[in-house]
Amino acid sequence: MENNKMQVDVVIPVYGPDEAFVTQLSRLARQTVQPERIIIMNTDPARWEQSGVEGKLIQLGIAPLCELHHVRRTQFDHGGTRNLGVSFSAAPYFILMTQDALPINEHLIENLLRPLEGAVQMSYARQIPYRGADPLERFSRHFNYPEQSRIKSISDLPKLGIKTYFASNVCAAYERSSFDRIGGFTERTIFNEDMIYAAALLRSGAKIAYASDALVRHSHHYTAVQQFHRNFDLAVSQAEHPEVFAGIRSEGEGFRMVRETAVWLKRRGMTAYLPALFLQSGAKYLGYLLGKNHRRLPEGVVKRCSMNRAYWEKPNE
Repeated sequence: MENNKMQVDVVIPVYGPDEAFVTQLSRLARQTVQPERIIIMNTDPARWEQSGVEGKLIQLGIAPLCELHHVRRTQFDHGGTRNLGVSFSAAPYFILMTQDALPINEHLIENLLRPLEGAVQMSYARQIPYRGADPLERFSRHFNYPEQSRIKSISDLPKLGIKTYFASNVCAAYERSSFDRIGGFTERTIFNEDMIYAAALLRSGAKIAYASDALVRHSHHYTAVQQFHRNFDLAVSQAEHPEVFAGIRSEGEGFRMVRETAVWLKRRGMTAYLPALFLQSGAKYLGYLLGKNHRRLPEGVVKRCSMNRAYWEKPNE
């Protein structure tokens, strides 16, 4: 099917909408392949009302494209909330985005959908750092999102290792029937719901495309402490899903990234950033080690180490 005839919805979990979110929606409304609907899963009704976003969407003429659903913040789950958003869609394809992923041009949806045919049942976009991102974050995006597109299958596991399952739902497109067949995202997950789903999809015999011509701006300004918390949660998700991650080491990929970042900084005369690199890398690794062994830690320590502390307040069903 031609891309411009594909029916596709966009699902975006939102917390604290701002001007950047309004810009995101306005750019989605001007795509060469237009979404049927943009389904917004908002986790803070009070902040939504205070933001005035709804009035701005009416002003811009894109409010009819948007469908708003409120979810209590205490009920938010990385996998479950996305599954709920997808359940409101009847389109054969859908795109998941985070609220801080900004389409760079009007071809994002078109280029993201293009690979979806036959065995390729998921694709994810290339992330370009925001202007002003520091060198460490710029290289991180380059490392994880290179210029060359790629199709991945389960046969790539011996060569790519953990990167086989890498498929970020910061901006990713899904074929709905295979999503339903797999069972959607795992519910009650602290992190990594996108990689857990990608692993299940690949193991079912499907393929995943990295579409480097589908471009969004997305980057973070995490401190070393935030990197610690984030990697703690990442490791918790791996420990809680041995069916996906057992026997696949992530550390080697992390060490390779540190080495390549250091070389990249030296070649560009930016050695002043090396201390920050080693500090952040040490924080990441410590968080990862503690997260892998979180079951041995006291409950209070686990909560203090986690970025998503609300996760530990929910019953483990």
